[in-house]
Amino acid sequence: MGDRQQLIHQVSPLETMVESHINTLIVGGGIVGAGVLRDLSLHGVDCLLVDKKDFSSQTSQSSSKMLHGGIRYLENFDFNLVYEALHEKNLWLKLAPHLVKENRFYLPVFKDSLRPMWMVRVGIFLYDLLSNFQNATRGSATKTETIACIPHIRKENLKGSGIYSDAIVDDGKLTLEVIMDSLENKNAKAISYVSANSIVKSKSGKYTCTLLDELTGIEKVVTCDNLIIATGPFTDQFMKNIPEVKWTDKLLPSKGSHLWIAKADLNLPNPVVLTPKDGRVIFVIPHDDRVLIGTTEEKVEENFFDVTPSKDEIKYLIHNLNEFFPTANIDESKIQSSFAGIRPLVKEDDGANLGKTAREHKVFQPMKGLYVIVGGKLTTFRTMSQEITSLIVRSHNRAYNPDKTKRPLRVRCQYNFFHKPDLSSEIINKIIHRELPRTYDDIRKRRALAQNTDQKIEEYLYKHTI
Repeated sequence: MGDRQQLIHQVSPLETMVESHINTLIVGGGIVGAGVLRDLSLHGVDCLLVDKKDFSSQTSQSSSKMLHGGIRYLENFDFNLVYEALHEKNLWLKLAPHLVKENRFYLPVFKDSLRPMWMVRVGIFLYDLLSNFQNATRGSATKTETIACIPHIRKENLKGSGIYSDAIVDDGKLTLEVIMDSLENKNAKAISYVSANSIVKSKSGKYTCTLLDELTGIEKVVTCDNLIIATGPFTDQFMKNIPEVKWTDKLLPSKGSHLWIAKADLNLPNPVVLTPKDGRVIFVIPHDDRVLIGTTEEKVEENFFDVTPSKDEIKYLIHNLNEFFPTANIDESKIQSSFAGIRPLVKEDDGANLGKTAREHKVFQPMKGLYVIVGGKLTTFRTMSQEITSLIVRSHNRAYNPDKTKRPLRVRCQYNFFHKPDLSSEIINKIIHRELPRTYDDIRKRRALAQNTDQKIEEYLYKHTI
């Protein structure tokens, strides 16, 4: 169990929870579970979201920090996925402009690149076409223009670059704000650090589940009519704990790792897309005072929780940075921090190539009232959720309106990538009361993005503890 001294509230939310029956229990507090909670709550369905860890503490906060159509998926002819993702990206630019910012991406092309300049131009045109020409930018740059726009880019054999638009997002805060928006509806509840165990279906058709508070050890048995499993890369492991379901593995988990370096070490004005000769894609994305580099593709066999980059992944990213930016002189000493996450890739029939495994999602219904959603992309979480929520809403003889989730988010976090005020006791209080942290580590690691967070929290604890 967790360290009780670090708990913000000593009483478990399960102890104060009155309800023992919920219409819909959602397991998994990443972006998909959050999207399901919001859509159901907007349609008046009673629902509870639980997560074994903090909300958005795993895959959903470990992306490349983009909402994007996935320009590389065009090579796999995933036109439907790219179309849907581009339209969702452009929708969220309107719904959450404080979290999602459009940017111009440069894709340098060299004489020996796998994709020649003509192919890049065609791909970018098709990308814009699939957005109904709603992307802000489409074009190309000459060698001279590319060198002027991308500091330290390798000049040897450089032909020019393609230019297209995608969006930068604070992925963790988007997930959190979707949950917070759901809780504006009285029929929604969300509790972190609560696992779902001993799931059994009764003869009446209801599911019985034992909820365990991982921080306090408190348990509560609840029943529900509908059970939704949105546990991302943990799905295969989780489903094998439901004895009545003969589950076979649906996922080919893939670890993706990222590095943060100081912007002073690679002062890029715009994101750059690197295309190494192994066929992968590496994004180099400037933020306010840092640059994000990623990602990798590595099979995983380990525990999926709280994964970290391997030495090989770090070396791979640093090597490619120096291949494309030879005068920047980046080495491992320049790394400020790093992170990794597990992609929930859905298996294909021939299932082994991680880079080409489908990014589309699938929904399974192994028993009546039990829905399992796997795969997909951060960008398309809203439409992914609708495949399940529409069925549940209509089962209540209610009209389902897919446009309800096109409303702007009503509640904002105190911090995000684009807004970092000085941390104060007042802001810490607002985070505690609005942003669902259960431990002070949740504030340190995922809520406050200030440079003096540790100091301010220690001062806050000194003033507010006896």
